[in-house]
Amino acid sequence: MTDNTCPLDACQERIGYRFRNIGLLREAMTHASSADRRADSNERLEFLGDAVLGLVVCHSLYERLPEALEGQLTKIKSAVVSRRTCASVANELRLTEALVLGQGMDAGEHLPPSLAAAVLESIIAAIFLDGGLEAVREFILRHMAAEIESASASEHQFNFKSQLQQHAQRHLNTVPYYEFLDEKGPDHAKCFEVAVAVGNRQFPSAWGPSKKEAEQKAARLALISLGLVDAHSGDEVYLDR
Repeated sequence: MTDNTCPLDACQERIGYRFRNIGLLREAMTHASSADRRADSNERLEFLGDAVLGLVVCHSLYERLPEALEGQLTKIKSAVVSRRTCASVANELRLTEALVLGQGMDAGEHLPPSLAAAVLESIIAAIFLDGGLEAVREFILRHMAAEIESASASEHQFNFKSQLQQHAQRHLNTVPYYEFLDEKGPDHAKCFEVAVAVGNRQFPSAWGPSKKEAEQKAARLALISLGLVDAHSGDEVYLDR
């Protein structure tokens, strides 16, 4: 007995989204090798899906990590939207099983990860065009929640303000207090000096190109003074005590 299930129907079941315009899903599953014209393949959807994925992930991180600086958010976002991560999610959803390939290409396990990642981005664009931003946001956050959480947790070790606050609340029953001390330079290139105190203890001040960055640097100095960060390991080791 043969399985007569339509590959596109099975794909919709796996991704948890049913298309109103099935043509968008068909386009998302059409590799350039099988299309009469490249414009009829999923390459245009891949282009749009990359941007939509970035927007949704950036918005999620912005809300999830209110203390993270732009550089930290960029690192986390890059990890979440990487080809490796997208390919992993695509393989979990078995997206390539519905992919239409040209002759000589095998839809099995030997497909390059970049192809699987491209299919995920194409699906994201198709859902966005079919159901709008909220529909695609729900899809992305449902299927990539673990990747967002893992990347956020990994980068958390670099957020010295968060680490200092956790330590102060957990062990000292207080919260850090940041004091703005000074500023120098012209308006277009100012530097700010900030110091942090925890309870009755004042820690060395730090300078930064913004108040937020100066606070991060001041928190790092406090963590070093408390013996919670190894100053000689690239500022990447947090020693929880």
